[in-house]
Amino acid sequence: MINKLPMTLLAQIDDIAVFQTAAFLTDVVNDSELNTQTIGQQNPADYGDLNLGLHVNDDAAKVLHNRMCLLSGINESFSTSTSASKQFQYVPIKRLHWVSQVHGNNVHDVDATALSMTPMAADAMVSKQQGIGLAIMTADCVPIVLYQPATGQIAAIHAGWQGLACGVIKTTVNRFDNTMPIKAWIGVCISQANYEVNTDVRDKLLAGCKENQALSEKQLDSFVALFSIPSHDDKIKLDLPKLAAMQLEAAGMTIITDLPVDCSYADSHYYSYRRQTHLQQPATGRMALVIARSAQSRDG
Repeated sequence: MINKLPMTLLAQIDDIAVFQTAAFLTDVVNDSELNTQTIGQQNPADYGDLNLGLHVNDDAAKVLHNRMCLLSGINESFSTSTSASKQFQYVPIKRLHWVSQVHGNNVHDVDATALSMTPMAADAMVSKQQGIGLAIMTADCVPIVLYQPATGQIAAIHAGWQGLACGVIKTTVNRFDNTMPIKAWIGVCISQANYEVNTDVRDKLLAGCKENQALSEKQLDSFVALFSIPSHDDKIKLDLPKLAAMQLEAAGMTIITDLPVDCSYADSHYYSYRRQTHLQQPATGRMALVIARSAQSRDG
């Protein structure tokens, strides 16, 4: 936990840090209330300790406070990691960037757009600036962040099944210099064991991957076996994080994250839209995967 927030530092390389937030401050979630909730019965909304979503009917002032606490926590992490160095003087992160996520493939270039009170409708962001962070909100979808050491460019991607179908990963990667290596991290998302859907979702995913050339021919030929397993009532279970990872690899990325990642549905430490639906809650919060690029000035 960082700065008494449900927030974990996943990686720190050069002047880049990757953070995963969660729903609750405590390391072990108190399930006493969750155990009283019953699937199929109406239950209250649960916004946890660090809801970052302004679109889920939570108190907007509280959400904005949570976002400021997140920014403070990132700065605390950077200042702690650089405090032992006499070579650089740490300059705080100025801001975090957010987008209005719409399950598409639009990529927002943070550097080319004036800062606005209204977030851009997009499912990915790219930037080469120092002193900022890019935040992607999720509650089951696959969050991804990218970093290219040679150029300093960073990106954050929201990849639900629709984003994976319409090529949001490849579209974002195309904003980078394709001659230089890129590192990728995958955040907390729903696991195959808990993602049951109708077969038409798989078919749309396959069609999208073919149209966008998001996988190799061999992977496309083996798509059903690679990413789906039979369930019951003619439904299947899809492996979204595995599909995201293979799309990243097909685009030439080096994936730093070990799979499987934590499951947002199975672990009540995290937010899950599907769990909210099954518990018939009116709403739940949103967590974030954040990539931040610190600003450092050489001392003396």
